[in-house]
Amino acid sequence: MTKNLSKRQVQQTKSNAPDVIVIGGGVVGVCTAYYMNKAGINVTLLEQNRICSGSSWGNAGWLVPSHSVPLARPGSVTQGLKWMLNPESPFYIKPRPSLDLINWLLRFRRAANLSSLRKVLGPLVELGEVSLQLYAELEKEETSLNSYYAQKGLIALYATTDWLKEGIEEAHLLSEFSVHSQTLDTEQVLDMEPAVKPTIAGGVYYPNEAHVKPDDLVKGLASIIDERGAKIHENTAVTGFSTSGGKIKSVLTTNGIFTADEVVLATGAWSPRVAQELKLDLPIQPAKGYSISFEEITNPPLFPLMLAESKVGVTPMGPVLRFAGTLELSGLNTDINNRRLGAIRRAGDKFITTDITNATEVVWCGMRPLTPDSVPIIGRTSQLDNLILATGHSMTGVTLGAVTGKLVTEIVSGQHTTVDINPFSPMRF
Repeated sequence: MTKNLSKRQVQQTKSNAPDVIVIGGGVVGVCTAYYMNKAGINVTLLEQNRICSGSSWGNAGWLVPSHSVPLARPGSVTQGLKWMLNPESPFYIKPRPSLDLINWLLRFRRAANLSSLRKVLGPLVELGEVSLQLYAELEKEETSLNSYYAQKGLIALYATTDWLKEGIEEAHLLSEFSVHSQTLDTEQVLDMEPAVKPTIAGGVYYPNEAHVKPDDLVKGLASIIDERGAKIHENTAVTGFSTSGGKIKSVLTTNGIFTADEVVLATGAWSPRVAQELKLDLPIQPAKGYSISFEEITNPPLFPLMLAESKVGVTPMGPVLRFAGTLELSGLNTDINNRRLGAIRRAGDKFITTDITNATEVVWCGMRPLTPDSVPIIGRTSQLDNLILATGHSMTGVTLGAVTGKLVTEIVSGQHTTVDINPFSPMRF
């Protein structure tokens, strides 16, 4: 197997393999490079900053097919209008003159219906389930990968009976697509998770879900492929492309010119900016999320928890307890809004008893690539024969990182894909 070969031996086995450039060093780009390297493909990874310096670093770390229900769903426009102008709400849109944002919102509105939801939910669940299996295989195969992987399930918590009713309805919808769950009353939740406050109305337990410490996962995989002969260039920003005859001939960067047979664009929220250099219009909005990571805490939760009303995720990941959440459309920036951080803290205090008073904490925000239909973009473009897009994963980048990397590798190799990629085609827009 490749993992038992030296770096020199791996390079020798790839002498006749295609050359592929993967742009983007987050979870999707690194997973893509991992599966290509494993398949014997010559892969070069370009990252504008450091590996895992973007939205892959500080997110909740969930591997959760249960979170396949798209943001664009019945009632989301009405709920969004209530939330969107409140800087402390789970979903906030900062008013600003932006034609791209207006067009995105119009597409979002068209997708927010039951027919569209049912059309995409099955493919999204399948994508998540396959990815979950791939992560389990990674955990067994890559013994040096210490990502704090655990498959304990996830508990969604509801403070009121109205919200619990909505949670149960969503669980019933997911059950139609083989996502298993169990409805819990207050006592059952407390029996499973002592860190929850007894004021909740109940919960829904999804037993098959898993979680990781995402930065350790991504950096660990990058280290593995570096040892196996993949070329990783950090602090290498793409500045343009040379194209001819419907193909990308070279990639221009701050560290020189790179050439390859195939190019994969996996730059997350930065994808529209990079794609502009290729005259491609990607309907992706940067959706800012926040997290607070606590260290040196007592009585952390045993399970990952979704605090439903506030849309905040709580994840115990090794030495860290992370509160992560909120969705903010305010353009491509990493400015910290302390009011939103305050909302995350209050949500934690409302639901759980964990004492974070004297904990060491790290505050973070990152930009997630949000498509108007909440469906990722995976596949070849019609404009350029050797360009593959792997972006637009919204809030499920870590969940879908492994399967996206696998699918892109199969596309490059000309294989039948593990999952039907037609629902994720770039041509749907």
